[in-house]
Amino acid sequence: MEYKNLGESLKRELNAIAKERVKRSMRPGIDYIPASGKLMFPQDLLAGVEAVLDGWLTGGRFNREFESRLAKESGSLRALSVNSGSSANLLALATLTSPKLGERALKPGDEVITVASGFPTTVNPILQYRCIPVLCDVQIPNYNIDPDLLEKAVSSKTKAIMLAHTLGNPFDLDAVMEFAQKYGLWVIEDNCDALGAKFDGKRTGSIGHIGTCSFYPAHHITMGEGGAVLLNDPELIRIAESLRDWGRDCWCETGHDNTCGRRFSGQHGKLPFGYDHKYVYSERGFNFKITDIQAAIGLSQLDSLEAFIQKRRQNHAYLTKRIRERLDDVVITDTVHPKAEAAWFGFTLTLREKHAGKRHALLQYLESEKKVGSRLLFAGNILKQPAYLNMPHRVVGGLENTDRVMTETFWVGIWPGLEEEHLDYIAASIASFFGR
Repeated sequence: MEYKNLGESLKRELNAIAKERVKRSMRPGIDYIPASGKLMFPQDLLAGVEAVLDGWLTGGRFNREFESRLAKESGSLRALSVNSGSSANLLALATLTSPKLGERALKPGDEVITVASGFPTTVNPILQYRCIPVLCDVQIPNYNIDPDLLEKAVSSKTKAIMLAHTLGNPFDLDAVMEFAQKYGLWVIEDNCDALGAKFDGKRTGSIGHIGTCSFYPAHHITMGEGGAVLLNDPELIRIAESLRDWGRDCWCETGHDNTCGRRFSGQHGKLPFGYDHKYVYSERGFNFKITDIQAAIGLSQLDSLEAFIQKRRQNHAYLTKRIRERLDDVVITDTVHPKAEAAWFGFTLTLREKHAGKRHALLQYLESEKKVGSRLLFAGNILKQPAYLNMPHRVVGGLENTDRVMTETFWVGIWPGLEEEHLDYIAASIASFFGR
């Protein structure tokens, strides 16, 4: 990255400070080993300082380059940066409600196929736009939708499918896209946990109609808070851009005026002729933009993306070997679709039936006695969560696997800050609980 604002002496001073900030010590058995974490380098922090010294602060040169590079990296025509992965999911679904889409636009009462197991912000946008989530069960051990349930899930009200690639493990996009094409449904890929994953050689997030990303510190790259929406359809791009930027009809970048050359010469709705195009609103939008400081850090982190993904895969493969060597009769480890290349977010385990009911004690043991962090598979069965007990929904068949995930599944870390010594310790800690 080119630094326009940093002189050599300032660069040296800041570099020394940055190196001190990114130091991290994790001694197995002494220091806590978190389930997720960020890996940052001095150049990432220097990029943020460079953006601060620009004095522009809102989206500018760093954001333009970040969006361009992210689109290229993800195999998408357009990447729109937003302030979180949750906002990305909301913007994705909101885009499909635009009246510009005619009969295909989502309306209150329309159904969206999803799963009951996952992170709430995959389901929340469906509810926020008063659509009905149709909840399907997942498969174990890939924790994605059971494709055999799709035909049972569809009805005359179905308009879309919104699914996450669980913990970086791609769902069966062949089955989902074939089904969507058959019934004329929109597909939103919640790719927040799966940046860099592939299915049949293509990047996930670019295969459905809209994809989403998250850059929270736990994810594959970080800018602190942040996310993105990935699009390939020009009409959806235009709608999403408008919705992200207050719903305005104008497409001028921040700090630019009259890109269209007709700023004061258009007729819009019932406004007076020549009403300033910068203040014409064609969608009921948001302000989901990020700062250029975030974009600068994210842009620098993109340089490390492939290395991060490969380290996650390497760690996942290593821990799989260690767990299966000692605990194959105790836990089920995750599997991947034959056409998929996962970009692992975590390492998922489900207790086998003979050890059912031991998860609570196991996780307490790992946390308090072994200093090993763990996480549940997010909401478990979302229908059992306090905020969702009375939500409008439809369930397809039973949710047996979802309920099993809720009671017997957890995950531990394989993020790039962990080395083999940490993974050995994690495996040994789990094994010791079972007397192995």
